[in-house]
Amino acid sequence: MLQRIVESKSKTLLAFCFSFLGGVALASLFVSSRIDFVYFYFAFFTLAGLLQVFWKHRTGRFFLFVSLFALFGVFRYASAFPSFHDIAEENGQSIALEGFIAEEPDVRVGEARYIVEIKTVQSETQTDSLSGRVYVKAPQYPEYAYGDRVRLRCDLEAPEAFDDFRYDMYLARLGVFSICEHPHVQKIGDGGGNTYMARLLMVKSYIANRITLLWSEPYASFMAGLLYGYRGGLGERLAEDFNRTGVTHILAISGYNISLIATVIMGLCIRLWIPRKQAFWLVTLGLIIFVFFAGAGASVIRAGIMGFLVILARQLGRMSRVGNALALSAALMTLHNPFILLWDVGFQLSFIATLGLVYLAPLFETLLESLPTFLNVKQMLAQTFSAIIATLPLMLYQFGRLSLIAPIVNILVLPAVPIIMAFGFFTLLFSFVPWMSQLLAWCSYIGMGYVIAVVTWFSELPFAVLDITIPWWGMVFGYVGIAFLWHHLSLRLTCPCDILGEV
Repeated sequence: MLQRIVESKSKTLLAFCFSFLGGVALASLFVSSRIDFVYFYFAFFTLAGLLQVFWKHRTGRFFLFVSLFALFGVFRYASAFPSFHDIAEENGQSIALEGFIAEEPDVRVGEARYIVEIKTVQSETQTDSLSGRVYVKAPQYPEYAYGDRVRLRCDLEAPEAFDDFRYDMYLARLGVFSICEHPHVQKIGDGGGNTYMARLLMVKSYIANRITLLWSEPYASFMAGLLYGYRGGLGERLAEDFNRTGVTHILAISGYNISLIATVIMGLCIRLWIPRKQAFWLVTLGLIIFVFFAGAGASVIRAGIMGFLVILARQLGRMSRVGNALALSAALMTLHNPFILLWDVGFQLSFIATLGLVYLAPLFETLLESLPTFLNVKQMLAQTFSAIIATLPLMLYQFGRLSLIAPIVNILVLPAVPIIMAFGFFTLLFSFVPWMSQLLAWCSYIGMGYVIAVVTWFSELPFAVLDITIPWWGMVFGYVGIAFLWHHLSLRLTCPCDILGEV
């Protein structure tokens, strides 16, 4: 087995990716601040020296490269913590700051949350240049936008974990190591940030305003959730109903959600006699447009990559290639932001759901072979079951909730989701034609009303949800069991892809 890995370029790449990810995971558990890089230099030169000694020994050289990638993972995680001249050095002080709003504001009922990129720190005697980001909770009004330059006066505090929730690492994944308590915010100008991103968010804001004019609540927030992942206006009751029925994913931009959209578009293209190869490129173009339409934030781009890998798996039909691409994508995303691996549940769910879509969905499609292929319903249900099973251990570990009715609710509502999205998209596209936009909006009302009625009715069932929390080792055993199930089924079923012998 080891010899096969060493002699295979694809398996070697996979081993190096997992070595790097393993190093980041190990550091995530044991490293909580920037450490002296002298230790890394010593370890690196030691491994480099051993690599020269064992260069002609193929297996020894392989293990040394694996160790180097793992060391690089630890180094990358440790280097992501604040360095000297960072605003985090001022934690614990009352301070005046100037900077610009560096991310899209998170506007909620009664408050808004901003991430401010700091440029200068002011004292009574001087102004110093410091870098870093701070997290600001402010009243909802007055409103501030991405790129606005602001002056802050606040008490700067370091975020802390509470109730088994690593709030400090939750903010660290956003590059934030300081919280601005009791803030006084004053706008002093604009033009900060990236000009391209500012224009993109202006388009997104325009779309949000059009949605508010075309639909009433909670339908406007529902449509915004479907089209670009907004989840702020559903209300606590309806949001809880979506959670209890296990269909919250339709309101989030995730690899699973995007793959469902791609599956339906691919099915429509094939129904229109467009060859599969040309349909693949049309779907890819559609995904790129969708990512920009949703704001092209880090989570949206990540979801787009995951969704693309799912349709790439169907195009290539070779799981080994897609498995390598998935591992490489995870490694590159973690290289860019090492905190997402263990501290970003969204990344974990998106990655594991994509694994399920790539490896489990073909097996479920074989089991559901007798179902109709209209609008790719069979593939959609196979993907749904795959994503639910793949993410179940992680969901139980992170959230401690098992929705018993999620499979049936997903079966009832998912076929309607792409149709509602299509009506919503064309409603916005023809919003300058009043009679046509009203007609299309009315059609989408019917679909959204159906989904909300199903979700509300099932959520009220007394047995809808069980509160079950499992420890980390229970999650590990869960995934061992899923791997065993996949291997057993792949041996017994004739899968439409070359799974066996490729992974």
